[in-house]
Amino acid sequence: MFKPLVDHLSLQLGREIRLVTSKDFDSFWQGVTEERYDIVHYNQYHYIRSARAYRVIAHQQEFGKDAVGGALFVRRDSGITRVSQLRGRTIIFGGGKDAMLSYIAPRFLLMQAGLKEGDFKSEFAVNPPNALLALYHKQADAAGGGDILIDLPVVRNAIDTKELRVLATTEPLLFLPWAVKRSMPAKLRESVQSVMVGLERSDAGKKVLSSAKATGMGKAEDRDFNPHRKMTTAVFGRDGIAK
Repeated sequence: MFKPLVDHLSLQLGREIRLVTSKDFDSFWQGVTEERYDIVHYNQYHYIRSARAYRVIAHQQEFGKDAVGGALFVRRDSGITRVSQLRGRTIIFGGGKDAMLSYIAPRFLLMQAGLKEGDFKSEFAVNPPNALLALYHKQADAAGGGDILIDLPVVRNAIDTKELRVLATTEPLLFLPWAVKRSMPAKLRESVQSVMVGLERSDAGKKVLSSAKATGMGKAEDRDFNPHRKMTTAVFGRDGIAK
C-alpha cells in the first residue's frame, strides 16, 4: 500500500527513503520508542503517546473526509434509545484498547453517560466492520466504531444496514496522523510535509493516494489532537496509557 508513497517521496526529495514494516505491534512500538523511524504512520492514540519524540505534519483523508466521529451503534429493534441503557449489556468494539475510533471514543461516550468499565461486558472484533456484523446478527447489544462504518461498502454489501442506527457520536476526530522525528531538520520536515499534502495535485500523487486507500492528505499540528487527548485521558487516566 505504501511502497508507491515511499518511491514518490524519494523521487521528489532526491534521497533514498526505505519502507520499514514490523512483524507485530510490539516490535513496531519498540522502533517508535527507540526513534528508529524518521517518518511514521500510526493511529491518533499512538501519536499522542509518542508526541515528545515525534512531530505530526499531516493527517490522512479517507472517504473524502478529514475527520470522523467515534460512535455507538445499536439495532433499531433493540428498544435502546439512550447510552445509559447499555448498563449490563454486551458491547463489541471494532479493535483493541488502543483503537482510537473503535474503542477509546466509544468508551468516552459510555463514560459521559455514567458507565464505567465493569458496568457492561466488552467484546472485541478483529476489525471495525466485523463489530457491526456481530451487532446485526445479535451477538452484542451495541457496537463501537467510527460513525462512517455503517456507510462502508464492505458493511452495506454484507448486511441490511437499515436495521442498525447510531445511538451516539463524539465530535469529529482528525484521521490517522503522519509524523516525523523531532530531530529532523526543519527544512527537510517542511519538504516532506509539502510533498505529502500536495499529492492530490498531480496524477502521480493521486495514484499514490489510491494505493494507500486514502483520498488526500491535510496539514496537521499537535493541537489538532487535543480532542483525542481529552478522550484518552478520560478513559485511561492521567498517564493516558491503555491497560
